[in-house]
Amino acid sequence: MALLKNKIIIVGCGRFGSSIANKYSEEGKNIMVVDADPNRFDKLSESFMGYKYVGDGTDISVLKKANIESAKQIIITSGSDNANILIAYIARKIFDVPEIYVRLEDPDSESLIKGLNVKTIFPFELSFQEFKRIGGGN
Repeated sequence: MALLKNKIIIVGCGRFGSSIANKYSEEGKNIMVVDADPNRFDKLSESFMGYKYVGDGTDISVLKKANIESAKQIIITSGSDNANILIAYIARKIFDVPEIYVRLEDPDSESLIKGLNVKTIFPFELSFQEFKRIGGGN
C-alpha cells in the first residue's frame, strides 16, 4: 500500500518561512514547520494550526520525525544556502518528495542542484524584478 503524501514541510521559520506557514495554515493545509531555534516559532500567528518541530533540517532523523515520508511538498527557507541545498538533496534523493522549493541567496548555487527537479527562489531576483516593475532604473 502506497503512503499517502499529503503533508507540507517548511524548513526555516524566519520571515519567509513563517509567512508561507501562516498562509497555508489559514487555508487549512497540513503543515509541519521545522527550525533549530524554538524562538523562531514566535513568528507564527496565534491562529497557526500546523505542527512545529525543533531540530536541524539537515539531520535525516529530524526530517523523519517531521514526517517527510508523507510530504507532498517541502519548502526550504533557512538562512544558509549550503544547508538548503543539502536538505533539497535529501528530500529528492532519499525521500523523493514530489515538490521541492528552495530559497537561495547566491544564484551561482543553483548549479549545485541542477537536474534535481527543484524549484529555486532568489530573493535578489524577485526584488530586482519588483524594482523594475515599479519603474526603478529609469
